[in-house]
Amino acid sequence: MNARVSAEVFPPGEFLREELEERAWTQQELADILDRPPRLISELIAGKRSIAPETAKGLADAFGTSPDYWMNLESQYQLSKVKLPNDNVVRKARLYSKFPVREMLRRGWVRVSENVEVLEQRFCEFFGIQSVDAAPQLCHNAKKTHVMADTTPLQLAWLFRVRTMASQQVVPTYSKAKLAVGLEKLKALVLSPEEVRQVPHILAEAGVRLVFVEPLAGSKMDGACFWLDEQKPVIGMTLRFDRIDNFWFVLRHEIEHVLQEDGKVDDEVVIDTDVGESKEDLPECERRANAAGADFCVPTAELENFIARVQPYFSEEKVLRFAQRISVHPGLVVGQLQRRLDRHDFLRKHQVKVRAHVLPSADVDGWGSFTE
Repeated sequence: MNARVSAEVFPPGEFLREELEERAWTQQELADILDRPPRLISELIAGKRSIAPETAKGLADAFGTSPDYWMNLESQYQLSKVKLPNDNVVRKARLYSKFPVREMLRRGWVRVSENVEVLEQRFCEFFGIQSVDAAPQLCHNAKKTHVMADTTPLQLAWLFRVRTMASQQVVPTYSKAKLAVGLEKLKALVLSPEEVRQVPHILAEAGVRLVFVEPLAGSKMDGACFWLDEQKPVIGMTLRFDRIDNFWFVLRHEIEHVLQEDGKVDDEVVIDTDVGESKEDLPECERRANAAGADFCVPTAELENFIARVQPYFSEEKVLRFAQRISVHPGLVVGQLQRRLDRHDFLRKHQVKVRAHVLPSADVDGWGSFTE
């Protein structure tokens, strides 16, 4: 409901004059009653002085009203004198409430402008909408109005940045068969952290667009999968945990979404947060993707056999020998054991960093090197 606006707001001095006339008091008499100088009363009536809280209390006692009455009269009068040249404040507040404006401007996703109308237009262009009031739709058909309903503004901005970058990539037509072949190539890379540099090229050969965008603080995202159209799958990753086991787990998790064409038919975005957590209410597609990620890092049958033989004595030496036998980096074994044992401090030193190895060969935005 719109607030009611008076056609004309009078200064409190007008009401003060009426109170004096009703009682047949002079300004000098009111000054005597309040024990204040006559000049104060004169300036209040002339509108040359504002009503202070102390004065409002005195007037309330003198006229049998309330201090709030006089303070409200003063507030309304002062507000009536403020003339805004336009509705910039309201429009900026709407923009900031809908999108992470400050962070998007800082990263250069949207160019800064002092003109709020220009700024609104640039945000509309970024999200592909006609007006700020419209709901952004990430997927190609946007058949469902509620597609992005559960997405936070931080996640939404990140997803659209991924989409912008992915749409500019030139890759072959997607082939599920080629992606299956690519998976075998990826599997051969898990022994050495440096080999992650080959990942973007291998996925591109299969027609999968891989993008790394630094996460927005508080978004809690690990990755996402969506389709630009029915033949253009996109994988976005945040690399918010720079560990070899997390990299390969999340990547294989997202690849499984692509292989199963999750989100393609119903035109939805698969947003993955806290990938790998064993929650009871996970949808089937997430359970399937988690299982694929875990098996890729350490074959499930091999891990089960190792646990059965070794528990409860998981020494570092035994873990290293097991990793060597199955030809994976020890960090991948450690990551799976941490989940199984619920001990995230277990042999953490083997969970080496890989971000610095993959970023130079990938389509990247963030980590101190934002793309234009």
